[in-house]
Amino acid sequence: MLTCFIRYQIDPTKKAQFEQYARNWGEAIPRCGADLIGYFAPHEGSSTLAYGVYNIESLAAYEAYRSRLANDPIGQENYAFAQREKFLLREDRTFLKLASAAVGRGA
Repeated sequence: MLTCFIRYQIDPTKKAQFEQYARNWGEAIPRCGADLIGYFAPHEGSSTLAYGVYNIESLAAYEAYRSRLANDPIGQENYAFAQREKFLLREDRTFLKLASAAVGRGA
């Protein structure tokens, strides 16, 4: 299992647009095959950093997932929304694997 961390730099004057973008992915990502942990918008501290986090079985599964997401109606509209509104200034993906035992509730 891999966890994809997406680090966004957003326009701080367009936080509401990012939050709408996040809600849209909340529908499309699970339907297309990834286990969405969540999207996180700025609250305290930096006003420009936001994150999206989801689990995916493997890099091969990620490629298939990305293809489904690109063909998903909500996915297509969300990509267009981001291009139109220009609230995403930068987007970086990192894939990590859990190196410790799970900690916390339900572990």
